[in-house]
Amino acid sequence: MATTYTISDLAHEFDLTTRAMRFYEDMGLLQPLREGPGGRTRIYTARDRTRLKLTLRAKRLGLSLSEAREIIDMYDSPRDTGPQLRKFLDVLAGHRRQLEEQMADLQANLEEVKVHEKEARALLAKASKVQGAEADTLPPAPPQPAATAAPTRKRRAA
Repeated sequence: MATTYTISDLAHEFDLTTRAMRFYEDMGLLQPLREGPGGRTRIYTARDRTRLKLTLRAKRLGLSLSEAREIIDMYDSPRDTGPQLRKFLDVLAGHRRQLEEQMADLQANLEEVKVHEKEARALLAKASKVQGAEADTLPPAPPQPAATAAPTRKRRAA
């Protein structure tokens, strides 16, 4: 007999809410079997589990749920994998460009903040000297992170 899962099983395994699972179902990403009175009990197959895993991976890569569904659905079809892989590469390239643009914008913004901080500290130091106050009363400058260090996030296994 094939392995099956309840909505709670998969929600727990992937650290999701059952509401999120139902949302993915509404988006067409999951298609559980329905059993019991009125078809209220959802039974997920290994295929659904794999689709959920791929959906969460796509989300981490920045794909929309509709993009994720389109790509995942392509893999469900018996067609040649060439078009599927090209589509996936196109989507990934677009997201990479978008992230690189956002990173450049953030870097420029950070540099501008640093310039304003430096100017404000210089003006405050000058004002403190004029008023006879000690320069060491200035708030310390924040530590500067390494330019290549990227923020780390806890990642869920998928």
